[in-house]
Amino acid sequence: MFSVKSFLPRTLLGRSLMILITPILLIQVIATFVFFDRHWGKMTMRLAYSVAGETALIASEFENDPSPQQMQDIIGYASQHLDLLVGFKPGAAIEQKSSNFQPDAWKSHMAETLRGQLETSLQRPFFLAIDDDEKWIIIDVQLSEGVLSVMLPQRRLFSSSGYIFLLWMIGSSIVLLAIAILFMRNQIRPIRKLAAAAERFGKGRDVAYFKPEGAKEVRQAGESFLDMHKRIKRQIEQRTTMLAGVSHDLRTPLTRLKLQLAMLPDNKDVKEMKGDIQQMEKMIEGYLDFVRGEGDEEAQPVSLSATIDKATDAARRHGLNIESSVGRDTQLMLRPVAFERCLMNIITNAGQYGKHIWLSTQLDGKYLNIIIEDDGPGIPADQYDDVFRPFYRVDSSRNAATGGVGLGLPIAMEIVHGHGGKIWLEESNHGGLKVMIRLPV
Repeated sequence: MFSVKSFLPRTLLGRSLMILITPILLIQVIATFVFFDRHWGKMTMRLAYSVAGETALIASEFENDPSPQQMQDIIGYASQHLDLLVGFKPGAAIEQKSSNFQPDAWKSHMAETLRGQLETSLQRPFFLAIDDDEKWIIIDVQLSEGVLSVMLPQRRLFSSSGYIFLLWMIGSSIVLLAIAILFMRNQIRPIRKLAAAAERFGKGRDVAYFKPEGAKEVRQAGESFLDMHKRIKRQIEQRTTMLAGVSHDLRTPLTRLKLQLAMLPDNKDVKEMKGDIQQMEKMIEGYLDFVRGEGDEEAQPVSLSATIDKATDAARRHGLNIESSVGRDTQLMLRPVAFERCLMNIITNAGQYGKHIWLSTQLDGKYLNIIIEDDGPGIPADQYDDVFRPFYRVDSSRNAATGGVGLGLPIAMEIVHGHGGKIWLEESNHGGLKVMIRLPV
């Protein structure tokens, strides 16, 4: 279906220039049309009227006094003062032949205008021709005594104001376009810097060198962004400090309980209590991992192959059957510990329900896809989005022995989003579940 949006520029610079240039072009088109329709057309008609009047006057003088002396005087006067070459052929007649000014639009218009003026002024048979090689216009007029031939240069019917007008319009358009491009680039540059800073901050990188600049509204947006950046960093620091205290406070009593249970003789009750403590440790660790997110870890250039090899080696040490197929090694800006935790969460989740795991990478333009598949039972397609919600479990009845607390995939999603990527689920060709991770290169 036809849509105007498909023809619009995609960038702010392109759309701004279009807003500036479109009215200028419309004004110039209208001005050019009015100029050629009014001014140039009238100028051509007046010049043709002058030439036709001079030709008619010469023809009348030849007929009134055809003496050789009179003819000589008229020829000299026309050549000296009117820029006309006049000749006379006694006893001759005009040959019936077609005119030769049809191919060129301007010459055709000029000749037709001159023809109309000649018909009005001469009231005699005549023939009009244009010599393109010598740039002359030839007018043959049938008189009673012969044929009067009048030759004039094409410049007699041409006004240079049209070319001057066109050059002025084109030149002014180029100058205005250059000024508009320079001005708009300077205005849009701060917006690009703000977008780059926001993207960098969204990926967890430092934006210390960003400085608000540009128009008042852009500076206001930049200052608001810096204030938001400071508040979020302060909140992260406070949360990290709080979690360190909470982690210590929760682990200390659990450690004392484990020591006390270790001193008791083994029996059924003690084993159940130890299992409860292990489950509590696992749940607390999951909660802290989810709330802690990526912590204070800084992004750095990381070899993707090395990170995947480390994750797959750890999975094999835990007894998981995993195959990895990594293509060309790529350097990515990653938080290695956090991203390795993301991969391990997905791999561990796949290993709980599948017997075999496949991990592969694929470079897709400016993005890198990481694909993790298993041959497990999978999950219904209508729950693909739900499993990324915290504490959501497909099997609500499973316990710590059959699954976690529903934070593995949410933690993985937070880490992937923190790297500017995207994660989603699909049905695997191996019958199980496919986890797709897309990261910007």
